[in-house]
Amino acid sequence: MAEVEREKREQTRRRVEEDRVIAESSRTTSEHSRELAEDARELTERYRQELESVRREREALRDLAEEARRAAEDARHATIATVAAAADALSADLAQMQFLEDARNTIRQLQFKPDDAQ
Repeated sequence: MAEVEREKREQTRRRVEEDRVIAESSRTTSEHSRELAEDARELTERYRQELESVRREREALRDLAEEARRAAEDARHATIATVAAAADALSADLAQMQFLEDARNTIRQLQFKPDDAQ
């Protein structure tokens, strides 16, 4: 009978030890899961921050593209105005050259009148 009691206590002690090992393994697994969950949370936060950064950069690029479009439009208008001013200046120069040519021809005609040659 004492032997049976000792055997029962030994089995109980083994089950308690097995339960302790299982509990320790569960605790270790839980700790590892908690660490993985924390890593996942940090990665998620970093990903969210990077997405926000990309969104801000994309918005900044869109703003810069709009500024560049406006600057190109302003430059186009300035080019048109410059070409128009150059055309006006060339037209005025041409009119002056034509006037001077007409004046030269008139002076030649006055200098070489056939009546004066005789």
